Amino acid sequence: MKVSVASVLLMVVLASGLVACTPQPSTEVSPSPAPPVSTVPAAVEKASLTGAKVADSFGNVDFYTTADGDTLAGVADAFELSTAKLAQFNGLPVGAALVPGTKLRLIPAPGPATGARGEVTEDAHGIPVSYRIVEDDTLAGITYRFGITAKQLAEANKVPYVHEQGNTYFIRTGHLIQLQKNPVDSRSGTGATVNNSFGQPILYTTVDGDSFDSLGYKFRSTTEQLLMYNPALSAGKPIPAGTRMRLMPGEMPIDGARGTFTADADGIPLTYTTAAGDTEGQVSFRFSVVDIRSANRPLTGGAGSWYDLTDAPSGELVPGQTISIALNKPINK
Repeated sequence: MKVSVASVLLMVVLASGLVACTPQPSTEVSPSPAPPVSTVPAAVEKASLTGAKVADSFGNVDFYTTADGDTLAGVADAFELSTAKLAQFNGLPVGAALVPGTKLRLIPAPGPATGARGEVTEDAHGIPVSYRIVEDDTLAGITYRFGITAKQLAEANKVPYVHEQGNTYFIRTGHLIQLQKNPVDSRSGTGATVNNSFGQPILYTTVDGDSFDSLGYKFRSTTEQLLMYNPALSAGKPIPAGTRMRLMPGEMPIDGARGTFTADADGIPLTYTTAAGDTEGQVSFRFSVVDIRSANRPLTGGAGSWYDLTDAPSGELVPGQTISIALNKPINK
């Protein structure tokens, strides 16, 4: 099956800095609100607090209900906030006494903030669930307003990370992003994974409890991508245990990587024969190759690769060349 990469790629950035071209906006559907986490890791708190806590899907405590003896300074210290910030989040004077049973916000008060002025959707517990980006938003503003890290934001959206790399993918006006994960089965993600020679997961054998959400969060692949890579599966049906799933396009030709390839007995790609219009970046993306030039290093000379390019700035390759896509089995010339 031949599919345009623009319909597949949301954002896959290889460690070498190669970026898949022309990403398409993700389907804008808010996830079902994740239930609040009732237990909080001990590492979150410095002091012993006995009041009730409401946490998000990552275990970040967003609300705390005060108990006898709590003070503003004590609560702030327990959750690694300044007293001034905690007071600001709750519209209180810095020296205010706390009444038992007061529900305190541990994230900024509702409403626009610098770098995050768009509209947010919250669940019944007040946990931010999704957010639509507006002009002049920043990653720092979004993570601060909603009390999550960039890594957590990337996981919620099933992408490797959300930092910009010379293009605008994640922080773009009108884009609906997710701020939380959907609940997943505790058994999920424990199946056997096959990595290529660059250490990238390319194949996974499912176990009971696996779902498109759980695998998406684990391997940073959207449901649309996983369905495209594994056409025998259906979004409306459970994934049978024992299913060997592709985590990369692999056998599926894409724009900029339409050539043929060879693989070993485990299904790990070894060599690739270039086709007209292929580029280094898209070949790397198709096979989850981190550094294609290192797999094709010359025997003499400095850095670079031995294969020929028709256009160096774009990385377009001369067709008909057989190149290595395995770091442990380089082709040297």
